[in-house]
Amino acid sequence: MSRFSRAGSLGLKHLADNSYKAIDEGVYDRAKYDLTHNAMDIRKAIYSCPHAPLITEVKFASPSAGQIYKDAARPQDIGKSMVSSGAVALSVLTQPHLFNGSPDNLAAIRRAVDVPLLMKDIVVSEVQIDSAKQCGADCVLLIMAVFDQDLAEGSLDRFIDYSRRKGLQVLLEVHKNAEFLDVSRYKVELVGINNRNLDTMKIDIAITENLLKEYGKGKNTIVSESGIKTPDDIRYLRQAGADAFLIGTGIMESADIAAKVQELYHSI
Repeated sequence: MSRFSRAGSLGLKHLADNSYKAIDEGVYDRAKYDLTHNAMDIRKAIYSCPHAPLITEVKFASPSAGQIYKDAARPQDIGKSMVSSGAVALSVLTQPHLFNGSPDNLAAIRRAVDVPLLMKDIVVSEVQIDSAKQCGADCVLLIMAVFDQDLAEGSLDRFIDYSRRKGLQVLLEVHKNAEFLDVSRYKVELVGINNRNLDTMKIDIAITENLLKEYGKGKNTIVSESGIKTPDDIRYLRQAGADAFLIGTGIMESADIAAKVQELYHSI
């Protein structure tokens, strides 16, 4: 089956197609870097945090918001500012199409900070996982719906196993009830509940509460993602059972990124 003839919901397929486009363009050419290092444990960073465990995201654009942050010249400066303001880990967008991301940004930030890094992308190929490792990531995002809709070059089991063999942790992202129920099959380090529907791009932060209230968190480390903007949002999600909070737009659109991170960090 051709990469661009795969079935799948329109919104998610569009995101996956852009990943294949970037792969074909050589965006993830891992020969550029060798920033492998002793892996840092995001779970350990989350549980040792005395305040709100924030995974803050270096994100310059998105399909829903368009351009978020104009100056993408020195992502490492943004990363350092976030870490000095309390972030326990950083999420770095590497998808060039729709998100204005790049593996180069991940590599630049790896050189500048000493915290765990998550490569945030629509992962459809092991080529991207290779790039994550070479550019200095400690963790990769895998979206369950991408695999459920057969939009990737292999099964979710295969991609999780490949990530682990590369020494990378996995943040497995879910959104729907059926996906959350399936999480226990995979024994991943982190479970991300995305409050954003990737087909409609609509956000409802109650998604995290609804899933955890209905099914419980079990032994999973829960990361609530999307739509988090205020200290009240964080307190609400912590009460619902979230262990950590992945925040991109809510920080990057702020006039003062460092102050915004500090405000959210001290919300708990």
